[in-house]
Amino acid sequence: MKKIKAYIVGIVTFLIFGFLFWEHFHGGVTCHYILNQQDLPSISNWWSGLLLPILTWFLLSRIEKRLDKQFLQTKQTNNPISNVFWSFLTGLVFGILLSTSFTSEYKLFLDNVPYILIVLSFIIPIFYSEFILGFILGMTYTFGAILPMIFILIIASLGFIIYRFIRPLVMRTTKVFGR
Repeated sequence: MKKIKAYIVGIVTFLIFGFLFWEHFHGGVTCHYILNQQDLPSISNWWSGLLLPILTWFLLSRIEKRLDKQFLQTKQTNNPISNVFWSFLTGLVFGILLSTSFTSEYKLFLDNVPYILIVLSFIIPIFYSEFILGFILGMTYTFGAILPMIFILIIASLGFIIYRFIRPLVMRTTKVFGR
């Protein structure tokens, strides 16, 4: 797993620096303003070059640790890697959809993002590292890595509360009333 992790981090590092150098030679590296307000501080995309490889390594380490712990506790026969892949892909697609909606100024989707994520929190654990990594990678082209990281950490905290505490209450309530 460590070799795969190193390859993934290497690919992410190569891609982010390739993107940053392309931006640099085509008009300059973009800066993103907090809340898209010009009077608030800006964050340069150069920070993504530092943050994204470190964040990728950290999140992949957390995935590896969680999978090892799950395997030792349950001796699962199904493939947990496919669950990781689908959660990563869900985060990636959601991040790409959010970025595309922002650049296309599709307000209907943007206005409902918090509600979509709350509903998604009842279905899948959006606080898992693979979802967070996919989400950040999906939004990096449009927003850099810093703003998506801040956004998803806030939303993932809410998702943790919903998935771990509210979802079980809803499930028990539906079982009681379903009888």
